[in-house]
Amino acid sequence: MVFFDAHCHLQDERLVPEWPGVLARARRAGVLGIAVKGARESDWSRVAALAEREKGLHPSFGLHPWFLGERSGDWVAALEARLVAFPEAGVGEIGLDPEPKGGGGVPMEEQEEVFKAQLALAVGLDRAVSIHVRGAWGRLVALLDEVDFPERWMVHCFGGSVEVARVLLARGAYLSFSGTVTRVNNRRAVAVLPAVPVERLLVETDAPDLLPRGAVGPLNEPANVVRVVERVAAIRGESVGELAKQTDQNARRFFGVT
Repeated sequence: MVFFDAHCHLQDERLVPEWPGVLARARRAGVLGIAVKGARESDWSRVAALAEREKGLHPSFGLHPWFLGERSGDWVAALEARLVAFPEAGVGEIGLDPEPKGGGGVPMEEQEEVFKAQLALAVGLDRAVSIHVRGAWGRLVALLDEVDFPERWMVHCFGGSVEVARVLLARGAYLSFSGTVTRVNNRRAVAVLPAVPVERLLVETDAPDLLPRGAVGPLNEPANVVRVVERVAAIRGESVGELAKQTDQNARRFFGVT
């Protein structure tokens, strides 16, 4: 079986020393596609280096709402330059997060300005977008009517309700699910997953965080996306092999890679 991890952060400093082993274990597990998402200007160079040295690693560059306070005065130009240098790169991880432990102390109004600017780059360059949302589902839904979204956009580690999922899916979203689906008390995932059309379904690890239940830690890694697929397949009543194949195809279509 072949798997695709649609969202992770291999550039995270906690994983950098582990790159050889992490990548080897991913290959042995059949994880042949890995989408690596930048989150701050200071990690874009590591994302680029990974994409240049390893086949099957697909980069995205963006500013995560937690790290907006670190951005430079010319961050838009810097982001555009990265995207131009990597024609298949996506935009992300971007998003909205008003929670106290997120947001980096940046007000929501400012977060929205940065979010909109990154969406505009994605639209202009026809790039896929990976979106982080926590505690801001209403604003995301409202923004769908206020600004242009690119043709390809996903909500990573989806944790919204069935109602929110249906609204986003009707507007073209892909929904990605992480190791949180393996938690025994995750009733929301059990309710939402059957409502997602299989062609709009993605799976991810969000490594090095969100270690799936039963996986060896302390850090998460792309090989563990297999556990995510197994749990999603069980919830949906589908075979692991068919779901692995479908989510791999979905991710390759979404990111525009072969």
